[in-house]
Amino acid sequence: MNERPGSWLPRLAEVGERIAEEWQAARGQQRHAADGVPQPHELRASDADRERIAQVLQDAHADGRLTLEELEERLGTLYAARTLGDLAQLTRDLLPADEQPLLLDGSPVAAIFKKEQRGGRWVVPAELDVTAMFGMTRLDLRDAILQNRRVVINATLVFGGLEIEVPEGLEVVRVAKDKTARLTKQPTGPDAPVVEVRTSNFLGEVKVKEPPRRKKRR
Repeated sequence: MNERPGSWLPRLAEVGERIAEEWQAARGQQRHAADGVPQPHELRASDADRERIAQVLQDAHADGRLTLEELEERLGTLYAARTLGDLAQLTRDLLPADEQPLLLDGSPVAAIFKKEQRGGRWVVPAELDVTAMFGMTRLDLRDAILQNRRVVINATLVFGGLEIEVPEGLEVVRVAKDKTARLTKQPTGPDAPVVEVRTSNFLGEVKVKEPPRRKKRR
């Protein structure tokens, strides 16, 4: 039976995604939560996080999705909230999942024959699984919250790539076959947070994008 050129790609991508899910599930069964590390929804909310949520609520009232009474009720809850989980509940019914002002699920990121990215205000779990098979995964950490000061990214790369964009002061190292290489070029302090990328790959690539160096004042 003749098939259109490229018609096999969606099926191959589906198979790849199932393989990635099974691999991540098997890995997850072997993983134990770190003692004393708060879960994403348990992290304390900042004033900046509250302002993000407040803006979404005000926009929802402006376009009629919330009544004035509902706005006032949610704002009251907002400014009394202590954790990120409390804040996330306030916008759950206002925006699609990928447009939420806070992302707390910490689910794996998989790019199978496509490009996937995660960015904005999201909580990077203490251990995150990333898969890129004939695709590209991009993690933007510039506005992210690290669940732990040392984050481990388990990256499975098969003819795929992982790109990490970092803020100033964050160190990224790659561990492959018991060899460790520092990927960030700019200096960091001894107590700087670290992202450790552990790679299992076949012709895979890891790139780090750093902010421009500050010019020294004369």
